[in-house]
Amino acid sequence: MIKTSSHFHLLLAITGASGARYAARFMEKVKSLPSVRLSIVVSTNGKEVWNREMQMPLPESEGWRYYDPLDFSAPFASGSCCADSMLILPCSMGSVARIAHGISDSLITRAADVQLKERRPLIIVPRESPFNLIHLRNLTQLCESGAIIAPTSPSFYHQPTSIETLVEPFVDRLLFLCGATPHYIGYSYQG
Repeated sequence: MIKTSSHFHLLLAITGASGARYAARFMEKVKSLPSVRLSIVVSTNGKEVWNREMQMPLPESEGWRYYDPLDFSAPFASGSCCADSMLILPCSMGSVARIAHGISDSLITRAADVQLKERRPLIIVPRESPFNLIHLRNLTQLCESGAIIAPTSPSFYHQPTSIETLVEPFVDRLLFLCGATPHYIGYSYQG
């Protein structure tokens, strides 16, 4: 695919799993990346979880565009105009199952299917614990299909003192995995 724009097109999908704080911080950090154009799709359950966990409306920013989760006319629902990278943060196990089995019943699952078929980055951040065998098989199928599976597993090397300092390094890693930043400066163990 020939890139015709200087902007990096990142698609963020938010589904109905716990973890809205990760998505909120990710969106905040994208604001500081002027070369990133952000499209956002939030499932109905994703909106409910966001409202419950964040107790504030979804943020707006110049250059961002929200798409209805049933808008199959969105550009990235087609392989001729797929996103440079797609992140599903957080990703419910229902969404994982539908994507793993090719069930494109929403814009989120259709866009994920497009990313996989076009061999474009798809990063899935599952939020579930513990995983059952069905979850593991679906995640394995997605990994074998080319998706990156990045569960929310915070590190403690940097001795975090707040929820924000737990979230921050993980969000930085996601920006790197998406290709929105050229390198990842993580927090490593200095033992």
